[in-house]
Amino acid sequence: MDLGFVSAIVGELSLEEVFSLASEYSYDCVELMCWPKGKATRRYAGITHVDVQDLDQQSADEIIALASSFDVKISALGYYPNPLAPNSEEARIAVEQILKMIDGAVLLKLNTVNTFVGRDWRQSVEENWPQVIKTWKPIVDYAEARNIRIGIENCPMYFTNDEWPSGKNIAHTPQIWQRLFNDLESRFIGLNYDPSHMIWQHMDELRPIRAFSDRLFHIHAKDVRLDQERLDEVGILSPPNSFHTPKLPGMGDVNWGKFFSILTDVGYTGPVCVEVEDRAYEGSLQDRKRALKQSASYLRQFIPRLRLP
Repeated sequence: MDLGFVSAIVGELSLEEVFSLASEYSYDCVELMCWPKGKATRRYAGITHVDVQDLDQQSADEIIALASSFDVKISALGYYPNPLAPNSEEARIAVEQILKMIDGAVLLKLNTVNTFVGRDWRQSVEENWPQVIKTWKPIVDYAEARNIRIGIENCPMYFTNDEWPSGKNIAHTPQIWQRLFNDLESRFIGLNYDPSHMIWQHMDELRPIRAFSDRLFHIHAKDVRLDQERLDEVGILSPPNSFHTPKLPGMGDVNWGKFFSILTDVGYTGPVCVEVEDRAYEGSLQDRKRALKQSASYLRQFIPRLRLP
């Protein structure tokens, strides 16, 4: 496996500075964010380390050479919008950018892009499903024709009241993943799996590793701590931010020893990228760098660095 991080946490750094930081902290790879340029209000959104709208082969080759000069790989391109937003213009922009990201992955000689399926949070799964297939079948066909895999992150995108009642990403349970894979009929759609999202949904974070071993395209290493005393007060129907806290790996409730034990059992050899959303490390760029350094130190016990420094 390769240990990496998600570039959204250091959005103010240039691409060269991101690769330099990865090299300094002995990371093997980075997932590079590809949001459209412009303002974004969500935390960690709106980060553009690769502008896929203007990417051509020359600029892609320059990025490949830059990464190589720091002995760092690109694990995937990432962009996490809502392609099923009830606002048709928001949905259109999201789909267009995902297609451009797939083109960018081809130019950068990658095999994976990561994103969300999206959801109209006001409707049930059944009510959303026709639009899921209408939107995603052409995207998956486009990716398959270019030999690019799509890793869907399993975050429900339900944290606060403005995402009520069901969140902005429909692909958050094994049952829905299986239905999605069956209906889209492609081996080019799989998971960018984050175990922390299972824990706050009160689900087994280890079982999907075995059940979907052939669909694990990319892994996010993020931890989460449940506050049982708070949960006993507010209940599971309250906004999830009222009873759980994202944490750095090793500082929450994910059993990382068992997690990596099962990952190795199923033969996973892909990227594992730290995703920092721990508010205790958000005070400054130095705090976020410290989060990356600390996370690398912790996770290296499971993913030893075999390349010479």
